[in-house]
Amino acid sequence: MPRVGVIALLQESNTFLDEPTTLHHFQEDLLVFGSAVRTALSSAHHEVGGFFAGLDEAGIEAVPIFAARAIPGGPIAAAAFDSLMDLLGAAVATAGPLDGLLAAAHGATVSERVPDVDGHWLAFVRARIGAVPLIATIDPHANLSPAMVAATDALVAYRTNPHLDQRDRGLEAARLMAATLAGRIRPTQAAAFPPMVINIECQDPASWPCLPHYEAAAGLREPFAALSDASTVPRGMMLSTSIVLGFPYADVHEMGVATIAVANDDVVAARTAADALAARLWDARTSFVPRLHGHEEVITAALALPAPVCLLDMGDNVGGGSPGDGMLIARTLDGRRIANAFACICDPEAVSAARAIGIGGSFVGAIGGRSPVWQREPASGPLATRWHVRRLTDGRFHEQQPRHGGATSFDQGPTAVLESDRGLTVMATSRRMPPFSLEQVRHAGLDPAAFRLLVAKGVHAPLGAYAEVCPSFVRVDTPGVTTADLSRLDYRRRRRPLFPFEPEASAGPCPAAGPA
Repeated sequence: MPRVGVIALLQESNTFLDEPTTLHHFQEDLLVFGSAVRTALSSAHHEVGGFFAGLDEAGIEAVPIFAARAIPGGPIAAAAFDSLMDLLGAAVATAGPLDGLLAAAHGATVSERVPDVDGHWLAFVRARIGAVPLIATIDPHANLSPAMVAATDALVAYRTNPHLDQRDRGLEAARLMAATLAGRIRPTQAAAFPPMVINIECQDPASWPCLPHYEAAAGLREPFAALSDASTVPRGMMLSTSIVLGFPYADVHEMGVATIAVANDDVVAARTAADALAARLWDARTSFVPRLHGHEEVITAALALPAPVCLLDMGDNVGGGSPGDGMLIARTLDGRRIANAFACICDPEAVSAARAIGIGGSFVGAIGGRSPVWQREPASGPLATRWHVRRLTDGRFHEQQPRHGGATSFDQGPTAVLESDRGLTVMATSRRMPPFSLEQVRHAGLDPAAFRLLVAKGVHAPLGAYAEVCPSFVRVDTPGVTTADLSRLDYRRRRRPLFPFEPEASAGPCPAAGPA
């Protein structure tokens, strides 16, 4: 029976944050070895769960090796990254001989010393396993690098945003591995890198402007998907195609759009397909420049929509690394005396104050807006008023349905539900928690459907959960380290020229990456 290793190292790094991601952040979320990897992830709606299911389906022995994940945040501290590499190297060394490796990478991970973390660790693993097949999954928010392409036989990106297909992409990667080990296919990949950035607001594969490009990519891989397992796979047939939307909050050279094509034993076919997909995106580049809407305008419009309305706070997107305590929308709702409004804010000090007073008590104080990023944005600073303590919880909850990120268990630390005199409900948490699950609201005895307005600190990811109760979503152009107005960010390391920063940028020949 072939032995295929399973590894994951996942973190989305926002380089506009000063606070680094430490080893403690991985330990808080996920840092496991050996059989504990299977225990933690085999049943999750996650690509690693798909790895295990696909290998089991093919009768291949899965060898769980290492899994590390941290919530999106600042770049990984140098010492923490060194520790992760030491732990990963030791785990690979104890795994024994492998016939292949499945890896889950994010693709937009940065450390203080290594800007292309995913290219680095995939090459690190490649050097230790030798020439056996290495197939990896990546997030479509990856900033793809030639090093990632060179280290792997095939890369498969998720195709949904919110990411609800993670387990399916893990299954796809495992099935490619099984077909490779059986000798049916020889994955050969190439990538293209058009000089453009897709704004985060436009990064929805299921709608315009992304949809026609995802449909074109799907059309290229459909013939292979239609083959039976017993069929011969023609040389040059497309095995997989991916569109990589990029993560604009990592100021690195690789930041931007990319396309990937994986062909059967034909690098020319792979390059041709990757270039064709890239050319389509480039030709449509102006369609990825959105019209943004400010908070006052959006809130007024939201009040005329069917309730509950989800207000998506793009500038304080926790899933993109933001601190999650920006108060601009909450302050506006409270100031306009809009009752039945809800916001979740990370504020351990407010939680401590509420716990000291207890349920039924009240206190006058400022909550939220404590992070340094708001010092230049006073409207996002703390909201001072009288707060009534309605509920206290331990902040732990579970999600059974597939949701963005694929996690099933969550811990946002001790939590307090507070209500202002003007009717604003705030859930204050001790840890940052992206709004990926409505159980975050329900675990405290609140009914999300009972609110008129719900503030979710995200752009696309919250839809995977909030669509259950919200008929209406409105994106709000707010300031912060995940602002949708990219002109507000001070880029120093990105490629130049890049459209739309440099409107005169020329595509030229799309640079390809892949085996010679």
